[in-house]
This record gives sequence, C-alpha cells and structure tokens, in this order.
Amino acid sequence: MSLDVSPALLAQAERGEVDEGDFVDCVRTSLPYAWEMISTLVARLKVDGGQFADNLTPPPDEQARGQLLRALASDAIRGALERHFGVRLAFQNCHRVAVFPLDPSVDERYARFTSVRGQLLNQSPELRDC
Repeated sequence: MSLDVSPALLAQAERGEVDEGDFVDCVRTSLPYAWEMISTLVARLKVDGGQFADNLTPPPDEQARGQLLRALASDAIRGALERHFGVRLAFQNCHRVAVFPLDPSVDERYARFTSVRGQLLNQSPELRDC
C-alpha cells in the first residue's frame, strides 16, 4: 500500500467527499521522504528564485526511492502536491525531482526539462537500476 489511510479518510472517500487538505496530510505522513524533498525544493525555489529548483542526490535507500516513485507516479498525489505547494513538479528518474513556479515565463525551461532530450541527457550508468 502506498499510503497509510486513516479510517476517517477512508470513510470520507466512501461517502464521496474527500477534503484535499486531509488527503495532503495523509501523503505528508505516509511519504515523509518525498514530502521533505518536495517541500525543501519549494523552499529553495522561493528563497533562491530562478526558473526551477531540483534535486540531484539519489535517495538514501529503496524505501525513500519508493516514496518518490509513488508520490510522482500517482496523478492524484502529484496533483494534490502541486496544488498544495503552488508549483509544477517534474520527474526524470528515481531522484531527479524539480519544482517549477506557476509562471508562464518558465514554460520553455519546463518543456526542456520534461522533454525526451532532457530525459536522455539525464541518464547515467550509475542510475540504470534505480
């Protein structure tokens, strides 16, 4: 299971009404490594400015790697995180996560980062099995 869903949150979902804040809190507590990485990148983007902030350090273990994969591979989780933090998320491999501001002036940079070319240029033999 990718999230530790409380009985109360599950009951909300069964009723058809899910508070996104409750869902985001579930993500925060279930995927602490992914949450910390994304929130750190968001803070860095706000402090340093620029077109984006990204992480180049591989996760410390498979559990952390799995958290990133679950957070960024799920449309629901990724979308909730983007809305919560007010950013666009980009993901190239098991650790290269980037946050982009919601600003049309960075659309070209975001497109380059998420392009096929960008993906290919970010590959390395060390990351082949990540």
